Amino acid sequence: MSASRRSGTTDELGPDEPERDGPEGSGGSDLLAALLDGMDAALCAFDADGVVTHWNREAERILGWTASEAVGRHGFAGWAVRPADAEEVESRLMAAMHAPGRQVHEFALLTKDGGRVLVRTQSAAVRGPDGKPAGLYCAFSEVHTQIDLERSIALSEALFDDASWGVVLVDADLRPAVVNAHAARALGIGRTSVLGRPLGELLSQGVEELESALTHVLAEGAPPAPAEIWVGVRTPEGEKRRCWRCGFVRLASPLAEEPVPLGVGWLFNDVTEAKQAEQEASLLRFRSNQLHRAARAAAECEDPAEAATVHLDFALAGFADHALIDRAAGGAITDAETAGPVRLVRIAATPAGAPGPSLVTGQAGLPIRYGEGHPALQCVQRGGSVRASVGTVPAEQARAWALARQWPPDAVHALCAVLRSRGRTLGVVTFLRGAGRSAFERPDAAYAEDVAVRIAGALDLAGAVRGDWPPEGSG
Repeated sequence: MSASRRSGTTDELGPDEPERDGPEGSGGSDLLAALLDGMDAALCAFDADGVVTHWNREAERILGWTASEAVGRHGFAGWAVRPADAEEVESRLMAAMHAPGRQVHEFALLTKDGGRVLVRTQSAAVRGPDGKPAGLYCAFSEVHTQIDLERSIALSEALFDDASWGVVLVDADLRPAVVNAHAARALGIGRTSVLGRPLGELLSQGVEELESALTHVLAEGAPPAPAEIWVGVRTPEGEKRRCWRCGFVRLASPLAEEPVPLGVGWLFNDVTEAKQAEQEASLLRFRSNQLHRAARAAAECEDPAEAATVHLDFALAGFADHALIDRAAGGAITDAETAGPVRLVRIAATPAGAPGPSLVTGQAGLPIRYGEGHPALQCVQRGGSVRASVGTVPAEQARAWALARQWPPDAVHALCAVLRSRGRTLGVVTFLRGAGRSAFERPDAAYAEDVAVRIAGALDLAGAVRGDWPPEGSG
């Protein structure tokens, strides 16, 4: 316990002053004792002559000396410091009585059992009513404890100033309370503008997944590994889709008797480029494997025409919903002939209803009624791939758009690749996607062209073996 009149020791009032009742008497002394004993730091005080007047419970815990053993001693000499260090320690402590502000020192003090403890002290003068020094107080703690505290504070400040990843403190209502500069840039908003706003106002996508993660951390604690969350960030240039690798820690008050959640520490780093590169590499491996498997399966086909449909079926997996092969009516077309009217005959197509292998069609040899400017006709005329999409329109308009182009009614995206072999154009292969898929992009066109080369080779071989394909009389 700390020194007080209740324990028979003295304070700044002096030993000869009478006891007083009420808040300013014994009650005030009890309050002072409670305040001192409740401090996290060890504290002792000296009068103007260097006599110990106060000694709290934390000082007793660190050094082992009780208040009754410490109060009344002159300085630390002979009990709390080694004799060789006593003079230096006392002079440095008492110097604080006449110095402005606080003085910080490090001393090696002795414990009651003879051990040594390195402490860091903060000392400052205590002035009387006349403004003259009446004594000093000395707060101290073990150096390693102080260093741990300073490191924690330094880490906190560094995270919110210099961290190369986003750091956000989210309160129990799932609203940002503190945001560092990196996170503010990632959210596309100022550090103060983001505070207290719902996450739904900051992100256009991924809010539900993020709030679910934060709620889980508040209830259950930090997850064992980082989580990757795709979000949509609103920017002046429009919405940007980003992938953030997120880590979460639950924050609890160190001052409460029981853990009280203060919120969640959310740390994230933008891994969009790495994730996209990983997805692209995975997709490239899959498509390369499909081409390899298709080549092996096609090599076992006795009929080259069947090999063409095998290549088409393998290409569909994960790439498109429907596929069509249209061959030039009357045989292969030279580059000079592509400038004139071109007629195409449907020779193979995937089922428009349930999924299944491609079906050979076009035995009648009737040309498809493609209108002027049809993507398949453009593909033949240009000798290169053509992409088409219906865009954002009502379902009925999208259906009419597909039917007008002789495609299945659920098609909304198309990619046409020319079939070329031995310097001639044999026809067109068309890949179609429904509304549940994204539009074809440039890497998709490259893959379609790889498939088209294999299909064209099989069709050219079929024509050489059988004289023509489809069977004679159908084209």
